[in-house]
Amino acid sequence: MSWKSRGGFEPSTRSSVSRKWTFLFCIGCFCAGMLFSDRMWAVPEVENVGGGLTGSEEQSLTMITEGCNTSTKDGNNESKDILGEVSKTHNAIQTLDKTISSLEMELAAARAAQDSILNGSPLMENVKLSESVHKRKYLMVVGINTAFSSRKRRDSVRATWMPQGDKRKKLEEEKGIVVRFVIGHSTTPGGILDRAIEAEDKRHGDFLRLDHVEGYLELSAKTKAYFATAVALWDADFYVKVDDDVHVNIATLGSTLARHRSKPRVYIGCMKSGPVLAQKGVRYYEPEYWKFGEEGNKYFRHATGQLYAISKDLATYISINQHILHKYTNEDVSLGSWFIGLDVEHIDDRRLCCGTPPDCEWKAQAGNICIASFDWSCSGICKSVERMKEVHRRCGEGENVVLNAVF
Repeated sequence: MSWKSRGGFEPSTRSSVSRKWTFLFCIGCFCAGMLFSDRMWAVPEVENVGGGLTGSEEQSLTMITEGCNTSTKDGNNESKDILGEVSKTHNAIQTLDKTISSLEMELAAARAAQDSILNGSPLMENVKLSESVHKRKYLMVVGINTAFSSRKRRDSVRATWMPQGDKRKKLEEEKGIVVRFVIGHSTTPGGILDRAIEAEDKRHGDFLRLDHVEGYLELSAKTKAYFATAVALWDADFYVKVDDDVHVNIATLGSTLARHRSKPRVYIGCMKSGPVLAQKGVRYYEPEYWKFGEEGNKYFRHATGQLYAISKDLATYISINQHILHKYTNEDVSLGSWFIGLDVEHIDDRRLCCGTPPDCEWKAQAGNICIASFDWSCSGICKSVERMKEVHRRCGEGENVVLNAVF
């Protein structure tokens, strides 16, 4: 059988030739089409590339831009609103804190009055006399710590920095500043010492009598009694204790304390940390020295006793807890110990412990008037009866400054 009769390769060769011609024909048609159309894969032209936008396009673009600007303005306004809300919240918290403090003060006053009724304390006489006064608000109560033997010291204070008569009443009514000499009773109630104070008070009307027996070793107890009594009688922002041999500029003290009104628990003074004295017979001997660690250790930071101020919350705390607060020999140490463990802000202000002239005089001439002046060597003004007028003349803020001051 021949190859042809068996199907061979002839039909296959014709098919190959036909396919080649078909492919060439297609290419030719494609080339001819390009020649006739005169372009290949033309890219559409972009209108207004270099020219202006159409009206509708400009309007759309303006709307988008305004939308972005509005979003930016809204974001700025939202930030301002947030800051405003934060400020309002902060003010509200401060107001709430002060309100709570006021309620605590009222509770303390009520408790003090109740205890006085139950115990028959003379404090109730002062409370009844000051019931109408108690309702108003004061800036500060200044208690001048004094003793039975300090009549001449008191007179030197009256003749210098403590206003007398109508000026003292005006100071209380218009400026909210109460100033009193603070003293308790003798070991023989109704004796000659107590009668002398009563006569002096009848003449000047500037005493705050405490339900307390006087004595040098009882100063810590007297300090507690003073704050408890003062907070029961007067609703003040601050309560100040000062010794009767220290010179004080009341207006400068008031303006300083007024700057701390928004702080609920403030302890202001010249902070110190002196050595704990373990040797008997020396001044400021500490019988409980062993509580402060090894011999030679120092006390914790506390305000020096010549002058310090505490806010209403702290005076209230002392009033409520006076029966369980421990008393050390030195009253300034005792006061500092009562605030350990509490959330109290200690403020160290060196203007509360200036020296006597020329120190306080130089500072006054430089425009930095001292709040309190005394001699460290004497823990007060040395020979204060003779020198108080001199210190007042050279370091005082002026006779009518406090009456013209705005707190």
